[in-house]
Amino acid sequence: MGDVAGPADPGGAAPPARVPAMEVLRRSSVFAAEIMDAFDRSPTDKELVAQAKALGREFVHARLLRAGLAWSAPERAAPAPGGRLAEVCAVLLRLGDELELIRPSVYRNVARQLNISLQSETVVTDAFLAVSAQIFSAGITWGKVVSLYLVAAGLAVDCVRQAQPAMVHALVDCLGEFVRKTLATWLRRRGGWTDVLKCVVSTDPGYRSHWLVAAFCSVGRFLKAAFFMLLPER
Repeated sequence: MGDVAGPADPGGAAPPARVPAMEVLRRSSVFAAEIMDAFDRSPTDKELVAQAKALGREFVHARLLRAGLAWSAPERAAPAPGGRLAEVCAVLLRLGDELELIRPSVYRNVARQLNISLQSETVVTDAFLAVSAQIFSAGITWGKVVSLYLVAAGLAVDCVRQAQPAMVHALVDCLGEFVRKTLATWLRRRGGWTDVLKCVVSTDPGYRSHWLVAAFCSVGRFLKAAFFMLLPER
């Protein structure tokens, strides 16, 4: 598609190369292409964080839809079917389903389990970071990464139900920051987010692969532990 030129200027000035709307679309497409391209080579930390947030938005959106809730994310664009981002997101969601089937109560009503108010962004993000630190206190595994996304999604569902949809954007940003500080080096050494595809070793939905064991050995009681970490001193 060529540039959309403006009308000729009698004074001889050159018309703008393209209208602003086209420029916005172009920049959006370039950004999306950069994220997609990073899945096919060794990604940088910045790219890993951008991918983490993109995956977070898709993961949260899927869980909100499942709960019958609406959430608007202006920067969210659904990944192209068959693309690497879509593939990774589908696997994260599937592994999340596996964890929830084993312990369905752990990732529901997360805010109530943590005994926190959803009226303060600082309280919500601090709680998320405290839980995240607890999950990875003994090392990093893909099971724990999936658990991290489930906690973010659980809190997001709580926020939207309590008429606090803006908190969801803060949670996604907080997720990206945690990945930058704690997970980026680990992800880079494993070749990026596509390494999670190795966790899918069976097409049988009843199969429980070994990654689940590592996940629940470390996070089975993380909400209880984080609850005590967040309690104010009395």
